[in-house]
Amino acid sequence: MNKKDSKISIIPLGGLGEVGRNMTLIEYQKKILIIDTGVGFPQEDTPGIDFVIPDVSYLKKRKEDIVGLIFTHGHYDHIGALPYLIDSIGRVPMFSSDLTRELIMRRDKEFKHRTRTEVTTVKAGQTIALAPFKITFVHQVHNIPANFGLLIETPDGNIFHTGDFKFDDDPVNDRPVDFKELERIGRKKITLLMSDSTDAEDPGHSLSERVINQNIEKVISSSSQRVVVATFASLINRIQQVITSSEKCGRRVAVIGRSMKDNVEAAQQLSYLKIKPGTLIKPEQAASLPPDRVTILCTGSQAESKAALLRIANNEDRYIKLDKGDVVAFSSSVIPGNERTVQSLKDRFYRQGLEVIHYNMMDIHAGGHARQEELAQMIQIMKPKYLMPIHGYCAMLANHKKVAMEQGMSEESVVVAENGQVVEITPQGITVGRRVVPASYVFVDGLGVGDVGEVVLRDRQNLARDGMFVIIVTINHRTGQIQDSPDIISRGFIYLRQSKQLLKETRQKVAEIVKKSTRGGRKFDVTYIKDNIKDDIGAFLFEKTERRPMVLPVVIKV
Repeated sequence: MNKKDSKISIIPLGGLGEVGRNMTLIEYQKKILIIDTGVGFPQEDTPGIDFVIPDVSYLKKRKEDIVGLIFTHGHYDHIGALPYLIDSIGRVPMFSSDLTRELIMRRDKEFKHRTRTEVTTVKAGQTIALAPFKITFVHQVHNIPANFGLLIETPDGNIFHTGDFKFDDDPVNDRPVDFKELERIGRKKITLLMSDSTDAEDPGHSLSERVINQNIEKVISSSSQRVVVATFASLINRIQQVITSSEKCGRRVAVIGRSMKDNVEAAQQLSYLKIKPGTLIKPEQAASLPPDRVTILCTGSQAESKAALLRIANNEDRYIKLDKGDVVAFSSSVIPGNERTVQSLKDRFYRQGLEVIHYNMMDIHAGGHARQEELAQMIQIMKPKYLMPIHGYCAMLANHKKVAMEQGMSEESVVVAENGQVVEITPQGITVGRRVVPASYVFVDGLGVGDVGEVVLRDRQNLARDGMFVIIVTINHRTGQIQDSPDIISRGFIYLRQSKQLLKETRQKVAEIVKKSTRGGRKFDVTYIKDNIKDDIGAFLFEKTERRPMVLPVVIKV
């Protein structure tokens, strides 16, 4: 770096301090390169929310400065927010692998009111120029094919962005990483390594998909009855394993779940899935075949409310009915926060006399992310001047930093940032947080994007926790007197038939509040009366029950 205008800025809008919602900006010479636009998924404290997406308000006034958008791979936590953000960032040049492009296009069809997205297909080893950046797409192994790391070159420093990766010498349905290529990149003097941290808390080396493949085949071949395998729809390599193992055992495969069907179709169309003719059957065909000749491949390993596996567990699927002795295999890890609901789903199957297999019992799932040995190996190969851990909760980023320091990197050369904190690289060194951009959660609820804010979310949390209490009061606007006894509706707070004394006292209290609010010739003010009822009845109910429901007064003038 030798010029005054040689600052490189890394601006994370999502993916730090969380798993998902991945989106990062690289800014240099006032030009911006975007990497990924992913969604995050709702937690227990975000009731009613479908997705969480990045805040792109920083980009809205800088559309002209955006030179391009790069997608590393086709998982929704890297591509899923695009339909919601496209209007804010503009129709910028976009680049991805062929499979990622197909998945983006299929999702795009769900948003019929928008102009069709245009994405240019690139291949591993290809280099494109988006001045002042030069980007080379690098093959990385993950649990979905056509996955890229990115070498981003500028006149004042080179960045290597690993994307999601692991080092698997014997992957299934993919080729191993080319270590010689990575070593060539490392010799280019990497200024900053941005490296995946999702499994940075786990020691050792990630499991090879080949081991998983052997165990899945064992599960399918050893069962004399129907086998149901639940996994993520985006785990294309796992889907291939289930299909190949079923073919070896003479089983036909029924794919259930819209997202699973879409991804299988997309991957098969681009030859990322190899399936023999006649292997795939419709669910209604599966119902008529002998159980030992059928494998069910479905979504719902996280006990999602609308997914296929929960439908099957509740005996609500139109065609798939399980019998005692059938096998249900969860080929996925449990996303943090879903532990209780997944366990409840497993228990339903146990009660039905089914055999349940999950990754804690047998290695039938491997994550797609590098563990500590692989993270250390990536650092050794790249020999970066600086490291920025990405993709993970704060604990994961901190453990990645610890790994780096064990490899000889100094504490000052490893920056752990939070979303919105700008990381700046200058000739003088690297800094974090001197500049901050908006990076708050933007909630998607149905067709609404960003219209559910903190106040609405807090109201939903209060409703879920304490319920609501509606008080309907009819008042004569001339006399200020209550016409009839107030009507009360309670939902999620008390059972009215068993709370007659509390209701009687509440009605008396409401009458007192209305009388006080209209006495002394005070002008009849509906808002004033409602506010008094809300505040005073809220305090009264808390005194009586130590719970604070949402009090909703309705005042009717007659």
